[in-house]
Amino acid sequence: MKHTGFPAALVALTIAACSPASETDTETAAAPAADTGTSHTESMTSAAISEADLRHRISTLADDSFEGRAPATPGGIAASQWIADEMARIGLAPGYEGSYFQPVSLLAVTLDAEQSSFDIAFNGEPLGLSMSEDVVYWSKLNSSDISLDASELVFVGYGVVAPEYGWNDYEGLDVEGRTVVMLVNDPGFTNPDSGLFNGNAMTYYGRWTYKYEEAARQGAAGVILIHQTAPASYGWNVVSGSWSGTQLDLAREPGEGTFANVESWITEPRARELFDLAGLDFDALTAAAAEPGFEAVPMTGLTASAHLVNSAETLDSRNVVGLVPGTTRPDEYVLYTAHWDHIGIRDVPAGEDGIYNGAVDNATGTAAILDIGEAFVANPPERSVMILAVTAEESGLLGSAYYGENPIVPYGQTVGGINIDAILPSGRSRDVVVVGHGASELEDVLTEAAAEQDRYIVPDPNPEAGYFYRSDHISLAKQGVPMLYADGGFDLRDGGREAGEAMGEDYRANRYHGPADEYSADWDMSGMVEDTTLFFNVGSRLANSDDWPNWYEGNEFRALRDAQLGE
Repeated sequence: MKHTGFPAALVALTIAACSPASETDTETAAAPAADTGTSHTESMTSAAISEADLRHRISTLADDSFEGRAPATPGGIAASQWIADEMARIGLAPGYEGSYFQPVSLLAVTLDAEQSSFDIAFNGEPLGLSMSEDVVYWSKLNSSDISLDASELVFVGYGVVAPEYGWNDYEGLDVEGRTVVMLVNDPGFTNPDSGLFNGNAMTYYGRWTYKYEEAARQGAAGVILIHQTAPASYGWNVVSGSWSGTQLDLAREPGEGTFANVESWITEPRARELFDLAGLDFDALTAAAAEPGFEAVPMTGLTASAHLVNSAETLDSRNVVGLVPGTTRPDEYVLYTAHWDHIGIRDVPAGEDGIYNGAVDNATGTAAILDIGEAFVANPPERSVMILAVTAEESGLLGSAYYGENPIVPYGQTVGGINIDAILPSGRSRDVVVVGHGASELEDVLTEAAAEQDRYIVPDPNPEAGYFYRSDHISLAKQGVPMLYADGGFDLRDGGREAGEAMGEDYRANRYHGPADEYSADWDMSGMVEDTTLFFNVGSRLANSDDWPNWYEGNEFRALRDAQLGE
């Protein structure tokens, strides 16, 4: 999920229509460079962060020859090979066991909707919930046959266990074998002025990913998340589109991972019906759930039953990683991340464009970290720099999640990182948007570097949407590593805020996750060059200092980092 300055739909988790193919063959030939209409060739990129270099790399990655860069497809294999070849050409050292590739195995699970079922009964009488219209359900268990049998429902408020906020919705509650029902977001959204959590800015505890994981840790057999448009920041159509069809996850051995048997969403109207049947006041309980001391409430008479029939396939993908060794402290690392993948090809009527090229999302970020890597090769830093292009972001941040669980560099040796995801070609801006503003001391470094460009820092204008938790940096943040996710702002030097916001809205409405997200020679690259330079400067300050940035006091990841620094 990209931050474009406006609430954006959570896009469907998809697999391209191409037939799966192995990505373990590192000798796959790279696709030819795209014709940008200039004489700029691969051999002409330079140590300087330049418009020509960025154009070359973006246009190549967004070319039709890579077929939308979906993981485990011929186009994805070729794109990741091209990135590895580019890393080798510009002088980055292989970053994983003598290779540029960190293998990532993915599990594609497809629910057989015709043979599967999910329903809720009141006093034994099924309500007849409809897939997609009323509920969406699935399982991440690596099993072809999964059941839930008359599992009792219990409302657990927001389903949060947050020691640093003194909050535990499961305190004193045994949910083994039961199905928990919960609200999206966190208590701060309902009571933004109460001092709870981070006010209206979503914390990690508000993310649906956390809620499913915590429910499973508590022993729940089923999880039902109530959809409400405002706290979720997207409509039911996004839910029904995203969680139906084939789902990707990291491939795990049976028994690995923390998952409930069945995970699901339900619409607010049907949820209200459940509360009425159980003799509960939905509005009163949702208000109470946002107050300290809330206690879970059994939903008497309601049970959930399900039978899921799945087919599964393992797909091979890979992260691409290169290193610039440090000159004096090579065992300390500054990290740059960007995802190289996009959606791939979709079936469309004859004559229509079915290739989702992902020029902005995220050929721009991948090109930027390659440019930054080339600049560091020419200006070797005191600390090492890792350039990490991850796979399967569009399928749920899976490539970065794999790195998070299998780090190449110990986290106690990782100084911090910068994630670059979807730079709009909107021209130079006076401001820099910090997504998840107020999170870590990396913002102090960014503020100083931005001031040298006569720019100022602004918070994400929609913190309640939780964009900080929707891109690859969160996989490292969850491990305690301070990560910065920033983007060019909307106060453009040419046209002001009105022009910048109009460009952002146009991209979101007409190109974001669509076939129209294509490279154009007409792009204004000045802002992209300035932003890439800014991110290089931030990393250079870190890589040439002995500072160890931390999360700010009160941040949910502070305790993890304190432990790392203590070690």
